Amino acid sequence: MMIRALITRCGLALCLFYLVGCAVNPATGKRNLNLVPVSTQQEIELGKEAYGMAIQQMGGAYPDELLEAYVSDVGARLAQVSHRPDLDFRFRVINDSTPNAFALPGGFVAINRGLLTALSNEAQLAAVLGHEVGHVTARHGVQGMQRGALFGAALSVLSAATEQSAYSSLAQQAGQMAAGLIDKSYSREQERESDQLGIDYMVKAKYDPTGAIQLQEYFYRQLEGGQQASWVTGIFRSHPFSVERLENNRRDIAGRFGYAVGSPPYRLGQDEFSQAMSGLRQAEAGFRLFDEAMALKGKEDTRRKIALLLRAATEAPDQSLILTHLGLTYLDANDPESARRHLSAAVRLDGNYFLSRFGLGYLQLEAGEFEASATQLELSRKLLPTLVASYHLGQCWEQTGRSSEAVRLYKGIVEQDAAGELGKKAAARLKAMGAR
Repeated sequence: MMIRALITRCGLALCLFYLVGCAVNPATGKRNLNLVPVSTQQEIELGKEAYGMAIQQMGGAYPDELLEAYVSDVGARLAQVSHRPDLDFRFRVINDSTPNAFALPGGFVAINRGLLTALSNEAQLAAVLGHEVGHVTARHGVQGMQRGALFGAALSVLSAATEQSAYSSLAQQAGQMAAGLIDKSYSREQERESDQLGIDYMVKAKYDPTGAIQLQEYFYRQLEGGQQASWVTGIFRSHPFSVERLENNRRDIAGRFGYAVGSPPYRLGQDEFSQAMSGLRQAEAGFRLFDEAMALKGKEDTRRKIALLLRAATEAPDQSLILTHLGLTYLDANDPESARRHLSAAVRLDGNYFLSRFGLGYLQLEAGEFEASATQLELSRKLLPTLVASYHLGQCWEQTGRSSEAVRLYKGIVEQDAAGELGKKAAARLKAMGAR
């Protein structure tokens, strides 16, 4: 009797696993692991929470509204013909030289400045974005989270959405989730699926699928040429490439979409792409100098780093990222006047990068300008919550009579970094304030 009951319970458990543990993929029709069901709305919330943090962690959005509008328009054409046109897809250009692109659950897609400059026409851009849209429609990000520890952070983000502490565990876990989703490497099967889906979407959106082959041939030349470090740490890390993928896609296009190759109205869009990229192309020389400067790490290289960044700022004037790091390097060199001048200019040009706001706020704090500093530090924390910005904001609030808010900030820091340097400093401030 006990054995029969056990068999019955096991049978029910297996049925429950089949019903709840698997779900039909909206893009491929296959059954995928779904041990903890994630609704479309939850998927969107996860992606949205991670998206802004990911962009800030990688250098902020590239401040060229015309270029971003162009990329968004290309992405929207692909999204509209995808398996999930109901999602409100977002497309951003990230101010990072690493050649990479990524997609987060719910329709949040980004392409790095460094990958854009490697492309030569709109169809190649459509191939990149279509591939990323394929990852979204096939829910590859959600599948990856459900198979690993990352899903714990994701669930915490969803369950703690109303948490209001100054530097909450929600902020920390959302940051971990953002980094984990970007660093996650897709499987060969997922890359194959996204290749196929991306090519499908390209052709439906009236792009010549030759662009997808041109893109992968370019990837192959990078692979064959010894994989420059930027490619190894960029797109090849999360999107493993192989000659087999290239050959499979060549056969797929020849077999299914031969009619669209080199034939109107399926376009490559070289002129449109060149026009949209004109501003970024003019700044390329400056960003090469910027990358050379950022590769210098030692204190003994500070002077050389400043010299390179000054040349970069001359080659690419009005680039806030270059000015931000020039200001921070002057700060390292104990030249607060020059640091403030460049950080102020960076904020005026583009106030949407946490690091320029933080650097300026720190300098104002050191100068005793507590109200102005608090404004900058609060804006920095809204863009990307960091412990160090929270600590310095607490200092400002102590000086401006907002003691209870400073206590709340310090307690949040101690909660997250009890054994760390900032946690110990925050604990010392709490003790000095007589707070419990």
